[in-house]
Amino acid sequence: MRLLFSIGAVLVAGVFAGGDVAGIAAPGPKFEPPKTQPQRLAADRDAQTVDVELILAVDVSYSMDMDELAIQREGYAQAIQSKEFLQALKLGPNGRIAVTYFEWAASSDQKIIIPWRLVDGPETADAVAAEIMKTPIRRASRTSISGAIMFAMPLFDEDPYRGLRRVIDISGDGPNNNGGPVTVARDAALEKGIVINGLPIMVKEPSYSTMDIDNLDLYYEDCVVGGPGSFVITIKDRDKFKEAIRTKLLMEVAGRTPERPVMRVADKEPRVNCLIGEKIWSDRWGR
Repeated sequence: MRLLFSIGAVLVAGVFAGGDVAGIAAPGPKFEPPKTQPQRLAADRDAQTVDVELILAVDVSYSMDMDELAIQREGYAQAIQSKEFLQALKLGPNGRIAVTYFEWAASSDQKIIIPWRLVDGPETADAVAAEIMKTPIRRASRTSISGAIMFAMPLFDEDPYRGLRRVIDISGDGPNNNGGPVTVARDAALEKGIVINGLPIMVKEPSYSTMDIDNLDLYYEDCVVGGPGSFVITIKDRDKFKEAIRTKLLMEVAGRTPERPVMRVADKEPRVNCLIGEKIWSDRWGR
């Protein structure tokens, strides 16, 4: 678990090493003339600029048990409120991000829990965390990672803020088994300059009844994530669930990459069949 501990330590160390020392400017004139129209427009644009537009797309399919869903919710809420997250937020050029959070299952089942919210300090972080925790937990059938990606892409156009980076964060415990092929959705997002990161959840032994596969981490690396600096953080220990979520958010806010970044080669065959979920579903239920 070296990665989970080292990333948080590096980010926290960076905050204290950088310090909060402000430069001393020469005194300016007492009277500042009114801003011209172009200046006002530029100021408005600056006020709307964030370091990253982050979409948290969270799996609520039936393969996730109620305990996992509760830990997942708590993990996101606590991560956004954490001291490490707020310190990483300060390190960005704008010191703020925009975030939205939705839950997904089948290709036609996505529910926005939190519309776009600005997070720029403890108060706004606490408000987002409270919104996450107050919504009743639900479960739904099927697993459509492709549907989640396709649903997420137009959300960026609805965001009132403009980020230096656009990131979709997908968490889930199984392969795509519904909707279009996941690679088609992924490639459509990459063409728009969107980065996709992954949080494959592998805390249970693969089960026939839950459509689990042995190498979900490799599936996410080869079939789901992509874009500059994209990464996968795998959860294999239930006790490390919240820690992994916090590490992932720290990396996304700071624009960092893991010690072992995902390296995708265009002409290399995926190590896991990217249609394995669809194949398993077809073999078992014939549709």
